[in-house]
Amino acid sequence: MNIQAEITPVLDPGFVPAVLWNRAYREKVAAHPDSQDLGIALARLDGTVFRHDVRILPHRGDDAALNLKYVERLVKFMLWGQGGCTIYIGGSEPLAAELAEIYSENGARKFDWDIVGKGMFGQHLQVQSVSLEDIPAQNSPAAPLGRNLDGNRIGFDLGGSDRKCAAVIDGEVVFSTEIPWDPYFQEDPNYQRDGIIDSLKLAAEHLPSVDAIGGSSAGVYINNEVRIASLFRGIKDQEVFESVVVPMFKDIAAAEYPGVPFEVINDGEVTALAGSITMNTNSVLGVAMGTSEAVGYVDPHGNVTTQINELAFAPIDYRENGPVDEWSGDAGCGVQFFCQQGVARLAPAAGFDYGDMPFPEQLIEVQKEMEAGNDQAAKIYQTIGTCFGYAIAHYAEFYDIGTLIIMGRATSGPGGQIMIDCAEEVLEKEFPELAEKITITQPDEKMKRHGQAVAAASLPAIPQ
Repeated sequence: MNIQAEITPVLDPGFVPAVLWNRAYREKVAAHPDSQDLGIALARLDGTVFRHDVRILPHRGDDAALNLKYVERLVKFMLWGQGGCTIYIGGSEPLAAELAEIYSENGARKFDWDIVGKGMFGQHLQVQSVSLEDIPAQNSPAAPLGRNLDGNRIGFDLGGSDRKCAAVIDGEVVFSTEIPWDPYFQEDPNYQRDGIIDSLKLAAEHLPSVDAIGGSSAGVYINNEVRIASLFRGIKDQEVFESVVVPMFKDIAAAEYPGVPFEVINDGEVTALAGSITMNTNSVLGVAMGTSEAVGYVDPHGNVTTQINELAFAPIDYRENGPVDEWSGDAGCGVQFFCQQGVARLAPAAGFDYGDMPFPEQLIEVQKEMEAGNDQAAKIYQTIGTCFGYAIAHYAEFYDIGTLIIMGRATSGPGGQIMIDCAEEVLEKEFPELAEKITITQPDEKMKRHGQAVAAASLPAIPQ
């Protein structure tokens, strides 16, 4: 198919926006007299279901390969944006069979088969072929979360390079601190456990009592259990992970603060919640570009949904042989664009040779070049911004977005505004209806300094 983007990323000309590829595919489907309906549903063991109904080309000849790419990339987005362990394909047994091979123990998406399926939702991914009539109905209730400001609270956030904590009294931050740490690839989970307890105790020293604790971190947390988190990537022993890491926050709460309400969620969700609280608005998509890409969403009713929003692993680039994530082994996903990895990936194209320098340090060097007015450094942010503009349009097919907040270390300094300007240019030229609807912004100083802490601290309700 012929994909023509109006704006080409200056340092990444091979980029093929998912949203434009899908648009071209759908136009081809609309023009074909034999196109057919296809139902896709992603289900969890607890009955939660996310459903998409689409149309595809007749599954034969060259069109079969286009169908597989379209549906497989959509399924991949659903897995990491919404989350589930059983994939229902209604209306095409051949497509279901191909997907079952891809999402299997020996398939190309073995990582997803294991991590999303078993790791998050208790069952390795299964693909089931059903009739269109038997596709499960959508069932994904949203629930209010956070916005509890009464009492003496601790809010914390665990990042890849630092851990933040704050003491909050009736919604006002009375103490906050940021402590460097290096949790990646630590083989002993006591490193993370001791660090978390240290942060909590530092905050508790500034409160007359501890009435509630709320926190956030990159990864997937369900019922306060760690399901997948880059902070614990170094722990390879599955038995240790299951027995020590999964219940870590529950164990810390029981041992250190028995009876105190304790809630931990994804840091992207807290970003979105902080934006919603600070800006007094809903339909907020929060994107934190730091060690990885963390995303959270507050729906039009002000609720946090049951979606997992792990868009670091959701595809946004459909080129052949696109940049590959070393963890999942997949190509063209957000983690290779919208975080410090994206900056490091583009640095050589901008003329910077940092060798094997760690990504955080490469980001710092690029930011120094930005401060010095280096036009080549600016091209890195222009490229990321252009790609992000097309990604926003792709995200808007899955989220009702009114406000989009970007934050994180990769957006610090003048580069952040360049990214916003370039993303807005894409929306204005290619997707004017979205440009009119979506406001892209960075958090103000109040939200940067205290918004995240207050939002995290507000997560648990205090029993009356």
